[in-house]
Amino acid sequence: MRPDTPADHTTEAERLLRTAAQYPEDHEPLILQAAAHLELAGDRARASTLYDDLLAAPEATVDNPHLIKALKAANLWEYGHEAEARAIIDGIRAAGPLNAAPWQVAAETLEAHDELEKAHDFLSTALTLLLAPGEEVPYATQSLLTGRHRVRRLMGLEHDAWDELAGELHTAAVPLDELHDPKRLWSLGSSDPVELKAEITRLRAELGTYRTALSRPFPVAVLHWPENELRELLTAYPALTEEYVDRTTHLDRLEASLRDLHATGTPNLGIVTGTVPSYEAFAASEAASPSDPGLLPQYATTLAARGRAIPWPPSRTAACWCGSGEAYGGCHGV
Repeated sequence: MRPDTPADHTTEAERLLRTAAQYPEDHEPLILQAAAHLELAGDRARASTLYDDLLAAPEATVDNPHLIKALKAANLWEYGHEAEARAIIDGIRAAGPLNAAPWQVAAETLEAHDELEKAHDFLSTALTLLLAPGEEVPYATQSLLTGRHRVRRLMGLEHDAWDELAGELHTAAVPLDELHDPKRLWSLGSSDPVELKAEITRLRAELGTYRTALSRPFPVAVLHWPENELRELLTAYPALTEEYVDRTTHLDRLEASLRDLHATGTPNLGIVTGTVPSYEAFAASEAASPSDPGLLPQYATTLAARGRAIPWPPSRTAACWCGSGEAYGGCHGV
């Protein structure tokens, strides 16, 4: 059952915190979920403490510092700490993170507080940084296009190329222009049954879009082994050599399999990174041998379910998933 009351949200937050203590390698996404439940329970001060605890950890152990800061800023603004929230948001813009999530959270915070011009600037800056001309729009970046379209409609601006692209990517039955029509709220007060029925249809379509986003299955995740981990894995379990052969083959096969899945229309693709200790612990929990190749997909699915997947494909300008340090477009995105 989904949490409904503040007490339910508090209970769920406590459960997530216990799980985070149990799986320290996955503590960040679990604690972020716990903080979200505490916000819904009205315990914003404690949620802020969780964000602070994550940010206080050594930098190398924090996967998404800019996202944590954006969530913290959104929470702070809601309970009276506007100046601090603004400072954090300005810091995110200056840092220019190469993933969409912190930009989206910060822009939606500005929009929610009627800072439309700043939200528009934030989203435009993000898209300039993350979206290369002519490239396929990564799933995570689509939300930035949609949010910018909504803000521009509220500002009364004419469509530009990015607005047109947002409309092309929108898949709901009701067009994006209708969903983002500033006059829609007025129709809710209408006494005309035809207008009310049309608005109900639009609201249902919008709700359906949000529900789909919230209830997406875990990513179809492909397992990636960093160089040192793959070497250790094949040394300890040589039976897996046929599965991976060597590092170069492993990386090429991984990219090829994702492209094949994408070509068949499979949505929500992702990559999870394995480690030998984690894999051995998983095998033990399944009472199975780590040498069994059939265990690998189950391990990947479990990592994805614990929030470890990163979306694929990344932007061409983002760092490649393989860890080479090169941009994806010049590495495996060639």
